[in-house]
Amino acid sequence: MNETFVKRISAELEEISASGLFKKERVITSEQGAEIEVNHKKVLNFCANNYLGLSSHSKVIEAAHKAIDCRGYGLSSVRFICGTQDIHKELEAKISKFLGTEDTILYVAAFDANGGVFEPLFGETDAIISDELNHASIIDGVRLCKAQRFRYKHNDMQDLEAQLKASSNCRSRIIVTDGSFSMDGTIAQLDKICMFAEQYDAIVMIDDSHSSGFLGKTGRGTHEYRGVMGKIDIITGTLGKALGGASGGFTSGRKEIIEMLRQRSRPYLFSNSLAPSIVGASIAVLDMLSETTALRDKLESNTKYFRSKMTAAGFDIKPGDHPIVPIMLYEAVVAQKFAAKLLEEGVYVIGFFFPVVPKGKARIRVQLSAAHETAHLDKAIAAFTKVGKELGVIK
Repeated sequence: MNETFVKRISAELEEISASGLFKKERVITSEQGAEIEVNHKKVLNFCANNYLGLSSHSKVIEAAHKAIDCRGYGLSSVRFICGTQDIHKELEAKISKFLGTEDTILYVAAFDANGGVFEPLFGETDAIISDELNHASIIDGVRLCKAQRFRYKHNDMQDLEAQLKASSNCRSRIIVTDGSFSMDGTIAQLDKICMFAEQYDAIVMIDDSHSSGFLGKTGRGTHEYRGVMGKIDIITGTLGKALGGASGGFTSGRKEIIEMLRQRSRPYLFSNSLAPSIVGASIAVLDMLSETTALRDKLESNTKYFRSKMTAAGFDIKPGDHPIVPIMLYEAVVAQKFAAKLLEEGVYVIGFFFPVVPKGKARIRVQLSAAHETAHLDKAIAAFTKVGKELGVIK
């Protein structure tokens, strides 16, 4: 092994640690849920993307077992060779119906969905107009494409219009935004974005990974929340958050767009098929969410309760309706200490800091779930308040 190279990496790791930015993984020794076991201690979990509490739901697990029994463990192939099963087509159809789109294509991960959507559809004479805080997978997907790149200030509709005007000479233009932004809980102004898209002859794409299943009156996502269902050309999303919590992603939209992705999207063409257990479980999840809104209703109630109580306690949180609740602490070291002390109090959260968020914008991101009961919320609020006073974050 090249020792010079290893020494350079080691020095960089030491710099990360010395600056207080080193990320450590805590080992969970239980199933995912409102309560989990971490480091052999039972704690309340407030940092999973388990929005609807389905990650360990009995019906979801049962459906996964059934799919393994009927369709096997894996396909050992990509989709277009011998890796497409009837349940893959069934899931794609159910996602399309749920989102109100024409067709859907499955990927092994949502990162792959965003990584594989731009290159087949856009070239050097086209323009991608992207929110500056879009997810890393969108940024990486754009990098793989030769289209011209324009960025607008986060959720700033005036700047979006300026970028649309600046790209007026391009053949095709696409406005790309997260439906909900994972670090801030901001929900994109899709009603205004769609208005500008119609005015300037552009198409609209959203990544609804942190929205599908619970935003909107029936949980269809940000396009339902903003009243623009039927006006979004491309929706990417994940099966690994609210919709079951395992893995898998998708792109949904106009049938012509999806067909082009089946022909030329590299992560689809050169990756194994999504495992039958995940497909079967995801079908069960969509059936559950199509029958009742009880889980998204409970999540909405939990979100309102937690946000109001934390604001009353004096914490600086970004306002909104999303179950992502950023507790702003600004300094990376404070965020690390705060999370560590909360773990001692039996509340599991993570401090986020640069490069995940901008420098000087460190925070603890609380993520609420339908699995949380009021007692869980009250315990977390009490722990936050205690630690907040100890560290001088609140009075």
